[in-house]
Amino acid sequence: MIRYSLKCADGHAFDSWFQSAEAFEALETKGLVSCAVCGGTDVSKAMMAPGVAKRGEAAPPAPPAPQAAPTLTTPANPMEEALARLRAHVEAHSTYVGGNFVREARAIHLGEAPERMIHGEAKPEDAKALIEDGVPVAPLPIIPKDRST
Repeated sequence: MIRYSLKCADGHAFDSWFQSAEAFEALETKGLVSCAVCGGTDVSKAMMAPGVAKRGEAAPPAPPAPQAAPTLTTPANPMEEALARLRAHVEAHSTYVGGNFVREARAIHLGEAPERMIHGEAKPEDAKALIEDGVPVAPLPIIPKDRST
């Protein structure tokens, strides 16, 4: 496991753990690393000091074994509070369709599925194609329920 200090294009700084440097690179290349604050995917490694032991000291401790991240229970700031309210509203008034979002949104738009509010996941290029085809969709800046991004 490796921990990186990261920053997004908007200047938000945050840390995240990755299985390896290669795992981070693979996720970053695919646009799957997102800012823990704003959700932006223009994320890069920030400057960070290495954990090096001084002569005669024990080596820095190994990272803790991966565990489930704590659930976000109390918003840390007004932005997180607003995003928590947005999440609650979306979850209460729409149907989660997961990875089937693109197919479902297109079917609703074409009248092939009942009209209803939905939310789910889509690759950026698929969401762009929906917009280009006139399907009314919008990205939601929602903080994950846990902080394991």
